[in-house]
Amino acid sequence: QVHLVESGGGLVQPGGSLRLSCAASGFTFSSYVMSWQRQAPGKGLEWVSDIDDSGATTDYADSVKGRFAISRDNAKNTVYLQMNDLKPEDTGVYYCAKSLHSGLGYDREYDYWGQGTQVTVSS
Repeated sequence: QVHLVESGGGLVQPGGSLRLSCAASGFTFSSYVMSWQRQAPGKGLEWVSDIDDSGATTDYADSVKGRFAISRDNAKNTVYLQMNDLKPEDTGVYYCAKSLHSGLGYDREYDYWGQGTQVTVSS
């Protein structure tokens, strides 16, 4: 029973910051790439960021590069997304996801997603 539970979303003004957390269980967390993805209202799922199994390597969508930082604590089975300089276009439901792979040199393939946490960036 893989469970991914996101938290930390909320309402923030443009330019503000938010830190999302995803608590994972039901699999060997330290063996898998973890991902953050988001869905804006009326839009499809957009890939945001990946982090490899050890946390040594990260990758970001161009739209968030330099503003967001993904990290993980394998001892706590938790992956984080630090979101800075938030913009209205960052609004959406943010999901963490488990990858099929351990490293970032593979196609982006995922098999589980959490329930999501709402992020609203508005003045």
